Amino acid sequence: MMTIVDICRPSTPFPNQPMDLCFRISPCLADPGVLFLFDGDLIEKTKKEPWYTALYLLLFVVTLVQYFATSVSNPGYVLDAMMEINKKNVVHTKTPETSNQPALGNNGSFVISMEGNQTGKCVAGSNATYWSKLVAELYPPASTIRTWTCTYCNVEQPPRAKHCHDCDKCVLQFDHHCVWLGNCIGQRNHCQFWWYLCEETAVCIWTGFMYISHLKAHITSVWWQDAIMILLLITLSICLIFLLLLLIFHSYLILTNQTTYELVRRRRIPYLRAVPERVHPFSKGVCRNIYNFCCSFGLERIPTPQEIEENSRPYTCLDVATCRCC
Repeated sequence: MMTIVDICRPSTPFPNQPMDLCFRISPCLADPGVLFLFDGDLIEKTKKEPWYTALYLLLFVVTLVQYFATSVSNPGYVLDAMMEINKKNVVHTKTPETSNQPALGNNGSFVISMEGNQTGKCVAGSNATYWSKLVAELYPPASTIRTWTCTYCNVEQPPRAKHCHDCDKCVLQFDHHCVWLGNCIGQRNHCQFWWYLCEETAVCIWTGFMYISHLKAHITSVWWQDAIMILLLITLSICLIFLLLLLIFHSYLILTNQTTYELVRRRRIPYLRAVPERVHPFSKGVCRNIYNFCCSFGLERIPTPQEIEENSRPYTCLDVATCRCC
């Protein structure tokens, strides 16, 4: 009777080598994946061309590391940003020759750096007033402080921030709370999340090709093995479709400088209600959107009606020639 060890073991005898000893001791656990359980030819190919399996395992490990790194990453909490700016304000106040305003980015947004975790619910004193003034400058003059104050954290939220009820924290440029990662996706880790989607998609595509190659070569061998591989291939295909759609969707968000929350809940966000559906008020062109997404983190102000009208203007041939879309 054929056993699992017999299935995993190649047809030729093992030479006396360290790699072969590993296969003898643990013929099925030496490599990850169900394919190594059923496909003896893959093990032979690994011995002849180890670079192929090495690249696959490297991609698998990188994706696994990226998953855990994203799950524990800081999405960018509002309170962290407030404490960081307050700290800078104290230093600037003690140093008269320096400016008491945060640094400005190329697009006019306030550039901030955030480290550490959220450690409290409020920050009292004059620094909190300085933060309130800073946030107020990001909103239209007619806005009131109640419209941007979080009722749960009792802290002033800059534009595009939202309180996450799962994390019980306000997140800058909140995108969504990922149940699979168990973490919020926000300004600080959205790029990391996108790269994780790319790597996960690449692993699924590569594994799918390996499943198909195995079925083509062994479709008439053992029926129960083929049935298991077909079920796994169907499951993998469903996951791959979901990952591809998610990757395309988030790529679209990056190119247009949007978040999932802004796209889905557009009519519930006060400063987006009057903006037409097809207008992306925070978009600064494809190139600058990608640069800000990957390299620049800051507090964005709400665009003026003139800027929104400019973004809503249809593209012409002259706009394309002058790289207006970039």
